[in-house]
Amino acid sequence: MRKLFCRAGIILLFLCGLASRAESVVDRVVAIVNQEAITLSEVEKWEKPLLKDTVAEDRLERQKKIRDFRRKVLENLIEERLIDQEVKRSGIKVSSRDVDAALEEIRRRNGTSQEELAKALASEGLTVEAFRKQIEKRILRSRLISWAVKTEFKTAEKDLKAFYDANINLYRTTEAYRPSHILFLVPKEATPEEVERIRKKCQKVLEKIRGGEDFGEMALLYSQDASSKDRGDLGYFKKGELIPVFEKEAVRLQVGEISGIVRTNFGFHIIKLLDRKGGGPLPFEEVKEKVKADYYEQEMEKAFRQFLITLKEKSVIEIKL
Repeated sequence: MRKLFCRAGIILLFLCGLASRAESVVDRVVAIVNQEAITLSEVEKWEKPLLKDTVAEDRLERQKKIRDFRRKVLENLIEERLIDQEVKRSGIKVSSRDVDAALEEIRRRNGTSQEELAKALASEGLTVEAFRKQIEKRILRSRLISWAVKTEFKTAEKDLKAFYDANINLYRTTEAYRPSHILFLVPKEATPEEVERIRKKCQKVLEKIRGGEDFGEMALLYSQDASSKDRGDLGYFKKGELIPVFEKEAVRLQVGEISGIVRTNFGFHIIKLLDRKGGGPLPFEEVKEKVKADYYEQEMEKAFRQFLITLKEKSVIEIKL
């Protein structure tokens, strides 16, 4: 059979053409990193979340954005492949116990419970298991750097304070706000005429408040929410804990300021901001350990980027995208 194919060169060429077309249908190699292939399907898998938010009126502009995203994703995949290859060569391992300890440290530093962490991750589209994988990669990266470049970072007090000052927003207390509201419920089955009638009722109450009537008294008299018994006071909330439309208006207000009419799925609201607290920077001494950890992570990242540059220079990388 092999001799037959050698004699029939035209058949061999035909088969090669079929194989080439089959590769393009099944998948396509877009890069080779030290003889390891990266396929188009891998790139497409990671670019989907990025493309979801790509907005462009012009078709050509959108295509350019897509190409740029694709190249960035491919660059990241090449770096990931280089890291994986180097980790295998070095024999570095990370145990489940190491990941558990790192996860516990993250929770401790941020003062969150397991449930709160899971909720925070879910809001970012991550599961705890996916986050554990990220932690494992970070530990591997850290150990790879230590193994490869033997870097030691000095943590002089002045360097930590400079880092703290430059990144002050990382060390602020969580801001909480205390809204009060008057709610006029709008039934889901309400007709446009009924909706307009309710809105006008809300408008009249708003005018009374602007005319000098007490907000709390108006809440007692007119609000259809359970908070009416507390004169509309809803208590303190952190950002992200109330429905976005309501929160956007509430956090925009100055303390004591009253909103216009705000429409939500529940109905029409009039909002008053009663108080706002937190949001200020914590003292350096109080967050010194967190500053030190963040500073170390930044320096590790710098060393890692330099290490990647060196790794790329000594690797054979072919891009076909």
